Amino acid sequence: MRIDPDRKLDFEDVLIRPKRSRLKSRAEVSLERTFLVPHSDKKITGIPLIAANMDTVGTLDMAKALAGHQIFTSLHKHYALDDLKAANISTDFSFVTFGIEDHDRIDGMMAALGADKICLDVANGYTEHFVDFVREVRRHHPDKIIMAGNVATPDMTEALILAGADIVKVGIGPGSACMTRAMTGIGYPQLSTIIECADAAHGLAGLICADGGCRMPGDVSKAFGAGADFVMLGGMLAGHTECLTAEQKAALKDDDMIEYYGMSSEVAMNKYAGGMAEHRASEGRIVQVAYKGDVKATVQEILGGLRSACTYVGAAKLKEFSKRVTFVVKN
Repeated sequence: MRIDPDRKLDFEDVLIRPKRSRLKSRAEVSLERTFLVPHSDKKITGIPLIAANMDTVGTLDMAKALAGHQIFTSLHKHYALDDLKAANISTDFSFVTFGIEDHDRIDGMMAALGADKICLDVANGYTEHFVDFVREVRRHHPDKIIMAGNVATPDMTEALILAGADIVKVGIGPGSACMTRAMTGIGYPQLSTIIECADAAHGLAGLICADGGCRMPGDVSKAFGAGADFVMLGGMLAGHTECLTAEQKAALKDDDMIEYYGMSSEVAMNKYAGGMAEHRASEGRIVQVAYKGDVKATVQEILGGLRSACTYVGAAKLKEFSKRVTFVVKN
């Protein structure tokens, strides 16, 4: 046993210090970014927000809506191939999600969809089995953009990039529907996760996606200020029209509460795995949120808050933002 005495930070522990700026308006701020990924020599362009691959968030309707704003969606892994093909989604702004159990499906699905972005998603990215999985997928798909995770420390960020990941998804336990910290005691404060993992990834020309912990637009700004290349959102995008099935939409009332849940929750296990295995415990909770309407208004809030943050520190482009940010630690 050892104790790390250095203080680690979450979003609520800091604020961004304002600075003098020559920007006259939020309208002058460009949020679009273009990244060259390290393994396939491909570029990825858009506003670097990603809807989480939860079945109550990473839906086909969400992908269609967010693509109109140049925002990405990581589609949840439980869609059938025929559903994905019929939806005619934008491959420019969609990641197709797979777990380790989907190893035999990846080649056929990616070929059939003509997609070029893969998300390899597990709750615990620290196993050698997962590193080997990433390496094998890279071997089969040298021309794809691969995002993989989750991890929360620099060593495993580096390991996944060296194994073939272009983008590493970082965050263990910060999500509003996640109970990993409560159930296992495992985790790492999310702002420090981003700062430390971004430093490790960028040293290898890799990228990170900050996954979890953003509960308001200011948290998104803090994540980008800490060095995140992409920010993944779950709870902030939950509860919208685009999250609902056709049956849910037909029965919807304006004052309804909408349910979302972690993909390691008992409800998700019952839905997709035939129940909770005896060797497992639920590490996700069910959350009820008020129906929020179409996602467009929430997107405008998030992007507006981010543009405003850029003006407060004099960053005309999101690319410049982290270089302009100074965090003030609250007492």
